[in-house]
Amino acid sequence: MGTDDPDGFAGDQEGPVRPVQIASFSIGATPVTNQEFACFIASTQYRTEAERFGWSFVFWLQIPQERLREWVEDTVAQAPWWCKVPKAAWDHPYGPGTDLAGIEDHPVVHVSWNDASAYAAWAGGRLPSEAEWEYAARGGLVQQRYPWGDDLLPGGQHHCNIWQGRFPTLDTAEDGFAGTCPVCTFPPNGYGLYSCSGNVWEWCADSFAARSVGDTGCCAPEASAGRSMRGGSFLCHASYCNRYRVAARTQNDASSSTSNIGFRCAASA
Repeated sequence: MGTDDPDGFAGDQEGPVRPVQIASFSIGATPVTNQEFACFIASTQYRTEAERFGWSFVFWLQIPQERLREWVEDTVAQAPWWCKVPKAAWDHPYGPGTDLAGIEDHPVVHVSWNDASAYAAWAGGRLPSEAEWEYAARGGLVQQRYPWGDDLLPGGQHHCNIWQGRFPTLDTAEDGFAGTCPVCTFPPNGYGLYSCSGNVWEWCADSFAARSVGDTGCCAPEASAGRSMRGGSFLCHASYCNRYRVAARTQNDASSSTSNIGFRCAASA
């Protein structure tokens, strides 16, 4: 587990490379989709935190440009491409009046760690630990950068949905997508898992600060409010955030939601 990659982020505690023992487990082949999450909502009448708060963060180029002045209440000071949009939620992913038509097989977004945990429990599972997630994402490869190997574009072909162009103003969508894509768009890894790099960040059970606990393969959610996320998203770019590498990690608050964070479920064997 981990990496000594010089292009990694030392502050994220990606390394050092170390052995980790993990008990048998199962994990979803894909991130949870909009259609799957809609079934959860219909069954439970659950309201996500974004719905209860009345807003969520949307990447600025996903907002209908004619609505920017009307919909954007505020932006993040250090990352002004993140816009606070009233009524943005899992079923209104780009703002009020937008819907899921045509993106039912895309990963659900605008779900907090708490929302993801609630879904996982309803589905009879849980969120994966970081160690489980990384083991599964590697697909049987040892110390390779990506779920398919070390080359980002093997044979000149795209294998994940990330940013091409100049972040954050121009996404050329050379991989075919600006924004999320269907969860099974690109080939699976050696374990049959899709979308382990790019598309959406995926919540893990662990506290970001509790890496030493997560290294046991157990879930450790109680240590702090910052929860770990893995896999990168469609916004990751080499010039800004090359965290679409398998060993990369970052964090967010358990109640936070954005238009590039989703999750997949796991279960103990």
